[in-house]
Amino acid sequence: MQKPKFSIGSWAFSFGPFEDNPWSFEKFITYAANAGYNGVEINGFEPHPHPDTYNTPQKCSELKHLITDHGLGISGYAPDFRHVPAAEVPMNDHIAVIEKTLAFCNNMNIDTLRVDTISPPDELSKEEYNVRFDRLAKTWHQAADVCKKAGVKLVWEFEPGFWLNKPSEVVDIVKAVNHDNFKVLFDTSHAYMCSVVGARQIGEKEVLAGGVAEFAKNLSGHIGHFHLIDSDGSLHGEETSTHAPFGTGNIDFVEVISSIKNEVEQLPWWCFDFCFCPTTEVDAKKAIPFVDHVISQIK
Repeated sequence: MQKPKFSIGSWAFSFGPFEDNPWSFEKFITYAANAGYNGVEINGFEPHPHPDTYNTPQKCSELKHLITDHGLGISGYAPDFRHVPAAEVPMNDHIAVIEKTLAFCNNMNIDTLRVDTISPPDELSKEEYNVRFDRLAKTWHQAADVCKKAGVKLVWEFEPGFWLNKPSEVVDIVKAVNHDNFKVLFDTSHAYMCSVVGARQIGEKEVLAGGVAEFAKNLSGHIGHFHLIDSDGSLHGEETSTHAPFGTGNIDFVEVISSIKNEVEQLPWWCFDFCFCPTTEVDAKKAIPFVDHVISQIK
């Protein structure tokens, strides 16, 4: 199997156990390079690079040099959309933030932009569910179009802590958005919690007999970005997936990656996602040889 480039998400050192004392972005960059990563995925939450701070080509040029001087590339950008959940606000409000973020992406030569629904997985009436679903599909279709014109791919990261966390809902919204520039960000830990555990699902739980591998196959043709991390079947803070270090959880990575080899092999980057993991500084160094060994077992 052809090996992709590996990146690590900077949010791992600014969220959760690092929230009270987040690493500077420069410290993170140095760590990523020393740990053997090819690149980084940027968390767009302060104190890491935010479009309001890096709002000129000159500032972005300096940031790019900081990254490239460490021999690293950029696999994507994950900005803050908390104030404009796409299913709940007018389309123009969400698109305005997309456009501001795209200016940063273009200045940084970043070609992948990550979104999520933001909205919590609350119980809704059928009428309100349909209204939100329709608004979300139309907004993300427009966002995907705006991103395409800017040369940036729009990817959605589903997870148990946000609305639309059942496997069928994930497939349904992707089909409803119906845009060739809108893809799924497939996170292995989130996929486990959504397809095996059925975490935080409203009403009857929807799990898949084939687990993560079946979920991935159901999204064939729609996976545009890949996050890898293990899952022990628990939630972090009763909100979203625990991102467990590789080899400490329940995911069979050989099975999962084999099931979507044709899709993920062609992706230029695989991002290692240690969000909320207190042992990231140690375990992120072990992740590369772990995944290298997984790849060596895939025909």
